[in-house]
Formats: sequence, C-alpha cells, structure tokens
Amino acid sequence: MKSLEIDLHKELKKYFGFNQFKGLQEGVVENIIYGNNTFVIMPTGGGKSLCYQLPALVLEGTAIVVSPLIALMKNQVDAIRSLSSDIGIAHVLNSSLNKTEVAKVKEDIKSGITKLLYVAPESLTKEEYVSFLNTVPLSFIAIDEAHCISEWGHDFRPEYRNLRNIIRQLGDIPIIGLTATATPKVQEDILKNLEIPDAKVFKASFNRPNLYYEIRPKTKNVESDIIRFIKQFKGKSGVIYCLSRKKVEEITQVLQVNGISAVAYHAGLDAKTRAKHQDMFLMEDVDVVVATIAFGMGIDKPDVRFVIHHDIPKSLESYYQETGRAGRDGGEGYCLAYYSYKDIEKLEKFMSGKPVAEQEIGYALLQEVVAYAETSISRRKFLLHYFGENFDELSGDGWDMDDNTRNPKTKIEVKDQVQQLLQVIKDTRQIYKTKEIINTLVGKVNAIIKSYKTDSQSFFGSGKDFDDHFWMAVIRQVMVAGLISKDIETYGVLKLTPKGEDFLKNPVSFMASEDHKYTENNDDAVVVNSRSSSVADEVLIAMLKDLRKRVAKKLEIPPFVVFQDPSLEDMALKYPVSLEELSSVHGVSEGKAKKYGKEFVSLIAKYVDENDIIRPDDLVVKSTGVNSALKLYIIQSVDRKLSFDDIASAKGLDMEALIKEMEQIVYSGTRLNINYWIDEVLDEEQQEEIFDYFMESESDAIKLAMQEFDGDYDTGELRLMRIRFISEMAN
Repeated sequence: MKSLEIDLHKELKKYFGFNQFKGLQEGVVENIIYGNNTFVIMPTGGGKSLCYQLPALVLEGTAIVVSPLIALMKNQVDAIRSLSSDIGIAHVLNSSLNKTEVAKVKEDIKSGITKLLYVAPESLTKEEYVSFLNTVPLSFIAIDEAHCISEWGHDFRPEYRNLRNIIRQLGDIPIIGLTATATPKVQEDILKNLEIPDAKVFKASFNRPNLYYEIRPKTKNVESDIIRFIKQFKGKSGVIYCLSRKKVEEITQVLQVNGISAVAYHAGLDAKTRAKHQDMFLMEDVDVVVATIAFGMGIDKPDVRFVIHHDIPKSLESYYQETGRAGRDGGEGYCLAYYSYKDIEKLEKFMSGKPVAEQEIGYALLQEVVAYAETSISRRKFLLHYFGENFDELSGDGWDMDDNTRNPKTKIEVKDQVQQLLQVIKDTRQIYKTKEIINTLVGKVNAIIKSYKTDSQSFFGSGKDFDDHFWMAVIRQVMVAGLISKDIETYGVLKLTPKGEDFLKNPVSFMASEDHKYTENNDDAVVVNSRSSSVADEVLIAMLKDLRKRVAKKLEIPPFVVFQDPSLEDMALKYPVSLEELSSVHGVSEGKAKKYGKEFVSLIAKYVDENDIIRPDDLVVKSTGVNSALKLYIIQSVDRKLSFDDIASAKGLDMEALIKEMEQIVYSGTRLNINYWIDEVLDEEQQEEIFDYFMESESDAIKLAMQEFDGDYDTGELRLMRIRFISEMAN
C-alpha cells in the first residue's frame, strides 16, 4: 500500500477550484491513490469524473480511462485541458484519429505530459496499442460506465466483457470501475466480471432531491402538451428522448415550427452533423435537443432544466440515467415522462426476435418500468428502492418532489390482504414470479400453475374478490416496504424477507393506495412546480452569462467550461473586482481566474461602480434596511423566486400572515419583486388594470379597491398588486 503524502485539498483547489470534496469523493480519491481496486456507484451529477481525474493528475504515470462513446471522451478531454496550459495533459485514442495524431499521442505519453488517456474498449483490443502501453508507466485503469459490462445493465456492450483479459496484458495495475446506475444484480455482475471481489465499494445515495418526477398519460395531444410545457421554461436548456429516429425528426420539426429552438440527434445523422448539433446545445445556440438514447452519456452540461421522455424507456436504469442529466448544478430539474401501455407492448414486440435469455431479461426490466409508471406511491421512494436504497417519504430530502406525493391517492387498510399475499408466496414454496402469484390469488390457470398443480390447492383463488390490478398494487407496495424481495439469482421470483416472516406472525396495519390506471382519455396533467435557483442580483447574473457566452464562443468551448452557473451565482453575491478575489469564488481556481477572469472582474467592477453597490466583505445579501430575521428570509426567498407556499410553510405562517409581512417590507422602503408570483395569478391585462387603478387612486385602501372592481378581484389579488405597486413606484 502506498503512503499518502499528497495534500488532496490543496490539489483539489489547484486543479478544480473547489475548497472541499463532494459526498464520497475524498474517500474514493484516497483509495485510488493508495493503489487499491475501487468500485464507485455514483449518480449522474455526483462528481464521478473527478474521482479518477484528480488521482490521475497527481500520480506518476498515465491513467487509462475506458469510455464507450467518442462524444463522451471529447467532452471530458476538453474539460481536463481547460485546467492546464498544456493540451497534452489529456488525450483520446480511438478510431477517429489519423496516423499523425496517434503518433503525437504516443509522444506525449512517453514524455510524461499525458496524465489521462481516454480509450474506447475496441482500441484496447489492438495489439499495437497494448504493446505500446506496456512500455510506459501506468497509474491505473478506470472503466467508466461500467454497467456496460453486465447483461443485466441497461446498456450492455459485449466488447466490455473482454476488458479483464486485456487488463491482464497490461500488468498488475489497480482497476477502478465507475457507474451512475447499478442495481444490486448489476453490481454483483461487474465485480465478478472484472475479477475485483476485493475492491472497496463506494456507493453514493441515488437521491437527487432537486429533481421533480412526473408521469403523464400519453394522449393524442402529447405534442401540444410538450410545447406548452417547454414554453414555461423559455430560454432554458432541455432534452427530449424518443425511442425512434423517425419520432426524433417529427418532434424536432414540430418544435421548430412552434418557435422553439431545437435540433435532432440520433445515430442516423452523420458524425459531423451529430457533433455540430451537440456543440450547438453545449454552446447554448439552441435550447432543446430531441434525441434517441445515443445522446447524453457523459455530456457534462450542468444547467439542463428539464428532461422529457416522449416514449417510456426500456429500463429504470435508462430512465434514471437520462433524467439524471437534469439539474446537475443543484438547480431546478423537471423530469416528465409520457406513459401508455401500448408503448410497452411495442417494446415487447421488438424483443420477440431475440434469444430467449435476452427476452427474459428485457421483459423483467420492462415490468419494472411499468411498475414505476403505474405506482401511486412516492416515485422517489420507488426509484431508490429499485437501486437498493431506503427513503423516508415523509421527511427525506426531496420528499414532495413528485406528482404522486403532491397529489396523493386515497389509502385503504389492506392488512388482511397483505397477510393473504405473504401466505400464498410461502405456500407456493417461493418459486413464483409476480404474474403467477397474482394468477394463484385470483384463480387463473396457466401452464406454469398447472405444472406445479397449484390450481388444486385450497388457497387457489382465495383472493378473487379483488382484481389483478389491485393485487399488483399491493405487491409493489409490500415490496417497497421490504416484506418481500426479488431474488437476485432467479430474478423476478418473489421471496419473503425476515420482515415479511415477522408480519405473517404478527400482522399490523398496512395502508395502501391503488395504482394509476392510464387510459387514452386520462389527462390529469400536473402543474409545473415553481421552484427556482435564481440568485440575489439577477441583473448582474444575466450580464455575466452573456459575457460567458461571448468568451466561450471566441475560445470555441462550451460556456460551462469557462465558469459554471454556481460560480456565476457566487460572483453575483460576492462582487469580486480583482483576480485574487475571484479565486475565492466557488469552483474558481487561481489558474481558472487567470485564464478567464480578467473580463469578468472588469465587468463586475464597472457594474458595482455604476450602481453604487456596497460590496460585502464576505457574503452578505443585498442591503435591506430591515433588521428582522423573518423579513430578511422573505426578501432572500423572493429574490430566489421561491413559491409563496414554500416560504410560508418554512416559517410556519399562513398566506395572510406572509402577505402582511411583505406589505411591511415594501412600506419600510425595500423593493420586493413578486412579479413571478403575480404572473401565475393574473394575466397582463388584469395586472395593468389594477396597476392603473392604484396610479390614479387617491388611496391605497383595499376596501376602496374592492368597491371599485365590484367583485372582479378578491382581496388577496388586490393586496399582491398593491405590494408590487408600492415596491415599483415608491422604493
């Protein structure tokens, strides 16, 4: 074991500009530097790449990173090169390079300049590359997107299965496996295939509390619903996933005709067009990419605000990874999927020509998607349970961020039915999958049931007072509650857990709700949540984003490579006017400040001077002139455009009390921009009418306004408009 003589925090600040590690990163980095085999399961947006990039930058020799997509490699290499003055620090070695370029890569590796070498698994099968890599010092080999190894993974690639044989030829070097999505079954498969049972496993929480999950029924009006939805995110980035190239082209055209800037991305486009469309999205020249699953793996764009699934994906791993591309900066992320059982039937038909073993796996994965779409319990709890993680739906982080939690179904007592279900699983010797258990309960005979003579047992048909749909809902909720589980070896077979055995001996209350029934006419779409990640000084942030876009365009790199959104937000709070001050901003290293910062601090200095801004010594919100902590909280929350319901409940207020506090704030001389909330309540003409009334009225009394409008508006609407009027005209 190597001794750790490296100041990791110093190196982290030097290369990435961060003062501290995120989540499990520090432990992973240490383990890799010690030279140990490591297995990292970290959701999209959790900082997985840094786990191997930082050790590669500080260790002797070159680290090999196996990655499945050329686009992913290019993206990562660009990001690493932005941290150094020498572009040779990171290279790609794949089929896209010509002989001269390959020679340059080899030269940089030999001279010790290259710390990270990104390779496709196919490249490692080339004897000349393996022979060359045997002649140079290697620090470790990292296998990114390691779920590609597993046949149970959502993105299985046969060439990944051969990686272990190739690694053996490179000598005894540490192996690092990394994935963003792995169920317990897939985790077991990866460790087995890479032959690293001794690897230290780091598993981060799969919970992304800033993501809002919603399933809507897929009706004939799905395209107009998508357009309405996107227009609520005007100017923000989003991705729409479709299963076919034809559908990608259709949706792209519909969006373009309706005034939404969108491009298509799928494997049927030539490489040049795909690269161009990807760059347009990264450079913010278009807002929306409509894509097949070919798009997105490893695309490090932090400010994607929504991910829409026009077609439900083939597995929950795919769904989780694709939705995980939203809100990677911690800001708002809306994940909307359209569901119709007809789509599931289509996917089942596609599998019919495949080998039986593959069909079984595909079918089992699809049933999990159906379960997620139709469930009426917390989607977050369901999703995390699928990845082997418990979640408290009453107080866990992000507990109310899904449509089922916001619009709960009525629950009923099913203690007796749960007992009945568990008893049937036990009495059938725990050999059946869900379908057979339900058939046994409702008394439906099929070939499997007949072969085990279950239809002749006394309990056969014991649950026929309820239909298949009811029993399916109970099974799903009992599974999430941990009373039954699906066996890993014989995937899909239901087994009682110790908790389930206890329930049979001592039954207790069990409240359950019925699954959703999605039909063609069911159209109960949920309103978009109004959470926002705005910052205190919105004017400055808009100017900084505009400058970032210009700088990025000039340097021909994506804007987020210059500075990420959280860094710009921190600038708009700290107002740094020198490069030294800029390097104290979140995510800005000294090198990055020197490389990109000059124009930014000049703009901020000019802005501060022209607007007479009193700069904080450290981090202070705008001067409020109000001492009350409650009032300060309200001002900050409104600046960030939080919903009034959230502001009120956070401080234990009702709406009346919150509006009263806001009135005191604006009347004491502080501006409060509540337009974002008023826009939800009143249209432009209504606002104008009330505003004009206050402009012309001799009194701001609400009673007089009520008389004037004679019931057209309620008291709350008039008070909100009065707050806006006083704020804009008097302060």
